[in-house]
Amino acid sequence: MRNLRFGIDIDGTVTCPTSLLPHINKQFGCNLVLDDITAYDLTEAFQVDKDIFWQWYTGAEAHIYSTSPAQAYAKKVLDNWHSQFELYYISARGPQVYDATMDWFKREEIPYDHIELVGSHHKIETAKKLGVHAFFEDKHDNAVEIHEELNIPVLLFDTPYNREPIPEGVIRVNDWQEANDWIKKLFPIEQAISK
Repeated sequence: MRNLRFGIDIDGTVTCPTSLLPHINKQFGCNLVLDDITAYDLTEAFQVDKDIFWQWYTGAEAHIYSTSPAQAYAKKVLDNWHSQFELYYISARGPQVYDATMDWFKREEIPYDHIELVGSHHKIETAKKLGVHAFFEDKHDNAVEIHEELNIPVLLFDTPYNREPIPEGVIRVNDWQEANDWIKKLFPIEQAISK
C-alpha cells in the first residue's frame, strides 16, 4: 500500500535543466551553457526583448517539451519509487501542452499516478489540495514557499539559477541518486520480515 504521495516538478527536475538551451541557442544565435543561467528568468542571460522571447517560446514549447531529455537516473529512481509512493507531477506548464506532456511521459516510460499542469509557478494550493508529503523542485522560491507553507521536506535540484540560501527543510541535491538517498532517510520503508 502506498500511503505517501510525492509532488514532483517536471522541467529542470525530471527533465534536464539544459533542455531549453539548444532551442534558445538555435533560435537566437547564442552559445549559452547552463553556467550562464544564473537567474530563473532565462532572458537575463542574453540580449533579447522579453516579448519576442515569450512569443517564440509560446509557439515552441510543445516541441521543446517533447524533445526534453530526462535527467540521469530519474527514470530508474522513479520506477523504484512507484511501487512504494504515489507520484503526482505538479508543473507550471499550461493545459495547452497537456498532450505533449502526456506523450513524453508515455514515450520515456516515466511512471506517474497523476499529472497536474497548473499554468503558473504558484503550486502551493495544488500541492496542498493533493496532499503531498514531499516535493521535488528546481525553482528556488517555489521550493522555499512550498516548504514554509506546507511544512514538508522539499528537495531542490541544484542548478546555477537556484543557489540562493535555503532554510532547513529545503534540501539541496545534485541528482536523482542523491534525492533517493534522502528519501530513504526521510521516509524509511519497513521491510516485511518473512517467517
